Amino acid sequence: MDIGQICIKIAGRDAGKKAVIIDILKGQMVLIDGEVRRRKCNLKHLEPTGQSLTIKKNAAHAEVVKALGIVEKKKKTEKKEKTARPKRLPKKKVYAKPKKEKKKVEEKAAAKKTIAKKKVVKKNE
Repeated sequence: MDIGQICIKIAGRDAGKKAVIIDILKGQMVLIDGEVRRRKCNLKHLEPTGQSLTIKKNAAHAEVVKALGIVEKKKKTEKKEKTARPKRLPKKKVYAKPKKEKKKVEEKAAAKKTIAKKKVVKKNE
């Protein structure tokens, strides 16, 4: 295996995709790039195709892609517009009896007193 050798990855997430050897590391490990993610890879996970490219050691990703003739997908650069988050409302305080109910209670008590007074007045007559 030499630098610039085109291989097909046969194991892992990028299996079945083309890769180019960019650097030879210690032991059975090489640095690959191309249709796959740029990373070190075991030679056992690569199958050579017999083709090679003329690229320099540790070539940039753009150079490798251009040499392979791969058309990359464009990344989405547009950001979604942020919408305003709904604000959290404070908890409402619960009172024993609202003011309106107090008035009603007072009115009822006053009405009972007036009725009682009228009854007392009628009895006295």
